[in-house]
Amino acid sequence: MAFKEAHTQFQMIAVTLIEPDSASPRHSIDEAALKSLANSILRTGVIHPLVLQPANSVGMHTLIVGERRWRAAVMAGEKSVPALIRRCDAAEVLDVQVSENMGLGVRSALEPRDMANALQTIAERFDNREAAAEHFGGTRAWLNQATAAAATNLSPGITALLDSGKITSAGTAIQLKKLSRKNEARAESLIDHVAQLPEGEKLTRKNVDRALFEEGGRRKKQVVIAPVAASLDNAAATPFSAEIPADLSINRNWINPGKVARVAKILGLPEGDEAEVLVRLIDEFLALKEEV
Repeated sequence: MAFKEAHTQFQMIAVTLIEPDSASPRHSIDEAALKSLANSILRTGVIHPLVLQPANSVGMHTLIVGERRWRAAVMAGEKSVPALIRRCDAAEVLDVQVSENMGLGVRSALEPRDMANALQTIAERFDNREAAAEHFGGTRAWLNQATAAAATNLSPGITALLDSGKITSAGTAIQLKKLSRKNEARAESLIDHVAQLPEGEKLTRKNVDRALFEEGGRRKKQVVIAPVAASLDNAAATPFSAEIPADLSINRNWINPGKVARVAKILGLPEGDEAEVLVRLIDEFLALKEEV
């Protein structure tokens, strides 16, 4: 009997009565993702039932689909899980497993802006961002990034690109907004160009980061560095110079070159350019604190 014609029975099955399929195509499971799923199961339980073969002669059910859910449920301390008991011939098992993991229209992730809005709505139920992030099993920084498209007033042009899938993520949208603040004309030109791209072509974050880096290079001669030795009163009263004085030097005893190189690598910047690293660190810090 074909899988789609097989009788299906819903049951709650003890996790100890389930065993993985030794011939499953899934040979590796990301441990971090598994822990994240386990955290989700701790909060909501297993949402989607596993699909299992009927019990064998010793009462064990073999998994057809849902191995990650089963392992995460065990990790979360669940004693039983919801399951659909449905016989599947050996010749069909692999087809079913591949079809389920490909999705084939059965499941589709929320679009970036929809996801950001949904996460933001849930986060607003909590007293603070730390508690909200803990609810999702993430950090405050992760939550700020995940909800950035909802919490930030994106321009209509950027919003349209995000909603239409012309840019790859909410993070790309935020970077595009940063570019708009630095060079509005360049950002608008890029937005117009991307809007006219053929179906299936997208703007990646790497492209926007490159444009931001180039803008940073143009602006760094105008970066204002307040004299460290100046008193607060004098610093407040003295107008900032529009350009860095030619004789200004940074006391490199304050800077660990190895750390600067590591930060530059993380930010995707060339090594040895402390000014550009500083500019990017300020941008990233403000974004983290939700001030941009």
